[in-house]
Amino acid sequence: MRAIAVELPTEPPIWAVEIDEEGITLMMSPVKRHELITLRLRRQLDAQLAETHPELVAHSGPEIESPAIQRMRRPDLLVLPESVLEEEGDYVDPVDVVLIAEVVSRSNPDNDYERKMRDYPAMGIPTYLIIDPRKGTVAVLGDPGAGPDGPRYRARHDYVFGDTVPVGPWKVTTDEFLLYEQ
Repeated sequence: MRAIAVELPTEPPIWAVEIDEEGITLMMSPVKRHELITLRLRRQLDAQLAETHPELVAHSGPEIESPAIQRMRRPDLLVLPESVLEEEGDYVDPVDVVLIAEVVSRSNPDNDYERKMRDYPAMGIPTYLIIDPRKGTVAVLGDPGAGPDGPRYRARHDYVFGDTVPVGPWKVTTDEFLLYEQ
């Protein structure tokens, strides 16, 4: 399945390809407000990371892959050691990821709220931040572990745009995040 996934993004307007339990998912290019939230989040985290964890960076772009569970995801933003990006290879090992943030797309919200909510704890991602510009909400999920239906996050804290959101040792100011246009 991975070989097929690698070939698909060459056809526009596909932006990325992900693999989950349902197969291959083709991701369309995000809208401007989606990208703006990702940019603003990255800037906030990078400023704090420089002070608290200088070896870590907030970055958009790399895919994470867990061959053990046959999952490949392309998060909107992840926090990881900068040194991981210097390594050979195409994909980031989930064990190196400290935080994943997803900005919910208008066209495919179930991917972030359901499928990734299963995959990220199964990959061992310690913290999952979901920013939803459709509703103006933010959720911070943590403490991945076993659940009755498989791996899940056992802790969840919900916020709204305008709140200052604690995410691990960092704080995210959400008052500059914009809602999608109706």
